[in-house]
Amino acid sequence: MLARRLLLAASTNAWLREYAVKTAFVRRSVSAFMPGERLEDAMAAASAQQALGVGTIFTKLGENLVRPDEADRVTLEYLDALDRIQAAGLGAQISVKPTQLGLDFDAGLCFQNLQRLVNRAAERDNLVWIDMEGSAYVDRTLALFRQTRACSDRIGIALQAYLRRTATDLESLLPLGAAVRLVKGAYLEPASVAFSRKEDVDENFYTLACRVLGHACSKPGGLLHIATHDPRLVDRLAAFIGDRGVPASAYEYAMLYGIRRPLQQRIVQAGRPLRVLIAYGDYWFPWYMRRLAERPANVWFVVKNVFAR
Repeated sequence: MLARRLLLAASTNAWLREYAVKTAFVRRSVSAFMPGERLEDAMAAASAQQALGVGTIFTKLGENLVRPDEADRVTLEYLDALDRIQAAGLGAQISVKPTQLGLDFDAGLCFQNLQRLVNRAAERDNLVWIDMEGSAYVDRTLALFRQTRACSDRIGIALQAYLRRTATDLESLLPLGAAVRLVKGAYLEPASVAFSRKEDVDENFYTLACRVLGHACSKPGGLLHIATHDPRLVDRLAAFIGDRGVPASAYEYAMLYGIRRPLQQRIVQAGRPLRVLIAYGDYWFPWYMRRLAERPANVWFVVKNVFAR
């Protein structure tokens, strides 16, 4: 737990970010989790994944933008990504942070930018995911999702299993037939807001996932992304899916590029749907540190990969 807290604290350190991104060791190690900083790099990796039967989610790294022109630029880049995904015949979706679209300074502008993306996704027979950021953003992000979901079903939202409030939030979303990407959570939160013990987070993840999967059996139309790299959770939920006869159209396992490749292969070989998130962009340091913090054993994974080259 101490290692996780230290890594999360490091993710917000501006001096460390500026220093680390110039360090050859860190730049080599981040390549274990992302194929490159350009969309072209991400698309090439997605094409290779697709050949193996694996879908993709693209996310452009960056958050907490402060000017309308920055939010407009990111929106245009995501619109272009949706066009290029279709042109390349990729089974890929996009995932955006509300603070990339202007949530910090203009909620109305953020909604307009998100609606532009959702409209383009509908034209391209695709889906847009909203990432969930720190706990201070949950209410505004849920409001943004509900406002957008009222206009289109081409939208999904991430929920964080480590937040104590998530069970209540989930119950409010299920009647909408919502697409939910269930993640564990990767921000530094106080114990009053988030479960601090891994065992509690894992059990809450399983309970929440079962709730969505059970709902999908009784009321088709929802979708669950099971976003975990924990083989025990993968197997427990596979057993639940088998026992309840949950259709493959109601769920996908979701993982990160480069992490737990043998487990990813096992999921695909078992005939279960898998979608892997590929990040790109130059603002990768905070994201990279949060990935290490999600499972501190990833630090050793990175070191082995760097020195194996």
